[in-house]
Amino acid sequence: MKRIIIGCSILLVVAISSFVVFNSPKKELETGSISGRIIAKNEKQLTIQDDEDIIYTFKSENVNAGIGDKVVLNYLGVLNKNTEQQDNKIIDYQVMEVTTSEINENDLFAAFYEKATNKLKTLSLDEKIGQLFLIRYDEAKASVIINDYKPSGFVFYEKDFKDKNEESVKNMINNVQVISKIGLLTSVDEEGGKIVRISSNNNLVTSPFKSPSALYDEGGLSLIKQDTIAKSGILKNLGLNLNLAPVVDVSTDPNAYMYERTLKQDTALTSDYAKTVIEASKNTGVSYSLKHFPGYGNNTDTHIASATDTRSYEDLLKNDLPPFKSGIEAGAEAVLVSHNIVSSLDSTNPASLSTSIHNLLRNQLKFNGVIITDDLDMGATATIANKYTKALLAGNDLIIATEYSDAINEIKNSVNSQTISETLIDNAALKVLAWKYYKGLIVDIEK
Repeated sequence: MKRIIIGCSILLVVAISSFVVFNSPKKELETGSISGRIIAKNEKQLTIQDDEDIIYTFKSENVNAGIGDKVVLNYLGVLNKNTEQQDNKIIDYQVMEVTTSEINENDLFAAFYEKATNKLKTLSLDEKIGQLFLIRYDEAKASVIINDYKPSGFVFYEKDFKDKNEESVKNMINNVQVISKIGLLTSVDEEGGKIVRISSNNNLVTSPFKSPSALYDEGGLSLIKQDTIAKSGILKNLGLNLNLAPVVDVSTDPNAYMYERTLKQDTALTSDYAKTVIEASKNTGVSYSLKHFPGYGNNTDTHIASATDTRSYEDLLKNDLPPFKSGIEAGAEAVLVSHNIVSSLDSTNPASLSTSIHNLLRNQLKFNGVIITDDLDMGATATIANKYTKALLAGNDLIIATEYSDAINEIKNSVNSQTISETLIDNAALKVLAWKYYKGLIVDIEK
């Protein structure tokens, strides 16, 4: 199976016939090589995204390849696959002429990359950038937003369903679908319990969906499976195709911020819960997104301010990652990343902007679906400079943004100034488009 990556402005450079050697490698050090596209570059370092979507940054002052070029780098030292910044010294490089790259046959969307590639070739830069954004729905401006910003989809909140009946909700969603050139992701956080959107309105659902813990206490995983299928049927009937749930964070402390939204059980049972929800959601027409990677723990509310998780990597590996792994192995199509600063993995950046944490998800957990940020306009990330650009460089495919105009304009400016490459935009948009084909949201008839 071939994944064909074609971007409108990707410059393919004919392979040079031999390596350019900067320094002779020391015999006592291990050497290695890696291939990928340069997605960012300055005078002192370059960042590449390899064929498995892992992102690495190397120190380099002598690589003359440009942003967007496909390169093979030879280096001294051992590559650290779970972090972005590498200490390895590049000793030589080669610019390659490549028009195709292998894709893992186990990739969820493998059968749809050819169609997605053909679709990508028809899109302008503005349209490709738009495919990277899930933005907060605004009924008064929805048609203008679609025409001007061409978003990948909308996130609907409780207020968007207030006092509406079934017909009016269907019309609300259909009205935006019919004017969008590419089928829209229509998403909600319908977790049940504390966080409900459509089921807060008894015109749509008789009573609010129960929390995962209440369902588990009442009928175990069997009832959770039934609830997932029933909930998905209601969402699909209304025109909603993405549920930003389940919460698979492990929390057993009643005083923790996330506790009420979790299963309130240990790692093993939470892992079974993740598997149950993802498997039950298949073939319902509604996708589900595991959250909040790499595990929220007992941290404070990132809607308000920054939160730092000081637990050890070993603790996270043992207690927090297994539910995500279980859901991924069950076929999860999307994972949503938190804004917590996880100090054992990256003491500087919130998880949503951390390449190390995204590499962990891609590399160790073998996730090849769509990575989504939590809303980057929440309190924890609201004041971070260039946060939308940083989100793409970290490895996200979809960005949730309330301040969508600022967000989309920033990305466009970053491409135009060559802060990031159009290749990076292409690769993320390709993933999203393949997902939409997989979901049946794109019909190849131009509107």
